[in-house]
Amino acid sequence: MTAVSLSHIEKRYGDTPVLKDINIDVEEREFMVFVGPSGCGKSTLLRSIAGLESVEGGQIRIGGDDMTHVDPSRRGVAMVFQSYALFPHMSVFENIAFGLRMAKRPASEIRQRVNDAAAVLQIEALLDRKPRALSGGQRQRVAVGRAIVRDPRVFLFDEPLSNLDAALRVQMRLEIIRLHQRLDATMIYVTHDQTEAMTMADRIVVLRDGRVEQIGSPLELYRRPANRFVASFIGSPRMNFLEVGLDGLAENHQPRVILPGGGKLTLPVDGEGLVDQRVSLGIRPEHIVEPGQTGDSDLHLTGEAQVVEHLGGETLIHVRLTDDRQIEVKASGDTTVKPGDHIEVGVSAHRCHLFDGAEKACAPLTAVQ
Repeated sequence: MTAVSLSHIEKRYGDTPVLKDINIDVEEREFMVFVGPSGCGKSTLLRSIAGLESVEGGQIRIGGDDMTHVDPSRRGVAMVFQSYALFPHMSVFENIAFGLRMAKRPASEIRQRVNDAAAVLQIEALLDRKPRALSGGQRQRVAVGRAIVRDPRVFLFDEPLSNLDAALRVQMRLEIIRLHQRLDATMIYVTHDQTEAMTMADRIVVLRDGRVEQIGSPLELYRRPANRFVASFIGSPRMNFLEVGLDGLAENHQPRVILPGGGKLTLPVDGEGLVDQRVSLGIRPEHIVEPGQTGDSDLHLTGEAQVVEHLGGETLIHVRLTDDRQIEVKASGDTTVKPGDHIEVGVSAHRCHLFDGAEKACAPLTAVQ
C-alpha cells in the first residue's frame, strides 16, 4: 500500500515557483530520503506533506486519504525538526508527553507510551532530567521520542542531524536506521548530505530547483544517474567530468570519444543521436585505476600530482592532466605518490558515464558497475 502519494504538487512564494509538478509515491514502511542542494525545495515539500505549508496545485494522499487541505493535527504524521524545540523548563518525560497531554489522553496511557518510547531510544535513565542537562544527541532522541508516542502513520525528519558534530552524526544516523527497523514505520527524511541519503534510504529522491531529477535506490542512482547533476551530487568525492570530442559511432551506436592527450575510447553506451555535439565523460575517482596498476586499462591518462590527501585507508590524488584539466583519483592508503610526481592512471570503458549536450546520461548497453 502507498503510504504517501504526491501528485502534481505545485507551490509558489508570491510569483516564485518553489515546487514544480512533483510526483512521488512513498510505499508503506519505506525509508525515503529527499536530497538536494540548499534551496531545492526539499524542506518545503516535507512541510507540505505535514500541512505546515499549503500547496497551490496537486494532491497529497496519506494512507489513501486525501489530506491536501486537512489540518496538520489530523494528518497522522509526526515531524522531527532540525532544531530540537524542547521546552527548557520541562523534564524529558514531560517534553515527550506534551502532545499526549494536549490531546487529553489518560495518565496511564501517557505513562505507558512515554516509557515504551524511552525504552526504544534507550533514554529511560534521562526521563527526570531537564534539556540543559542533556547532550546534543540525547536532546535529539527526546525530539524523536516526542514523535514516537503519537504513533503516527508517517514520520517526517527535517535535517535532524545537521546541528550535531561529525562523530555524533554518524552515531545518530545508525540509531535512526535501527529505529526504522524496530518500528517498521514509514519515514521520509530530508537532508543535503548525500552520505546520509546513501546510507539510510531505501529510495532517494534527488531534487533541483523544485523539480524531481531522479528517484531510485542508492545504488541505482550511483550506478546509473539520469543526468550530470545527479551524477555529480551522488558519490563522494564527486564524479570527474571531462568535456570530450565525439569521433563517430562504432557498432551498436557505441560512441567513440577523444580524450586528453588524443587517446580514443569506445564506450558501451547507446550513443544514437550524438552526432556533431560536444559530450561529457564522467569517471568516478574510485573507478580510475591508480598509478602502478594500469596494465589492463582501456586508456591511460598522464599528468602531475598536485595535491595528495592521505586519509588513512585511502588517498585522494588531485591530478593536473597534460591539457591542464583537473581530475581526482581515489588510491589506496599506502600509495607512494607525492605532490609534483608525474603519474599515469588508467580508465576502463565500462566504468565511464557519458552525458550528451543536454547533460542527459546515455543509457548503458551493459550494466555499469
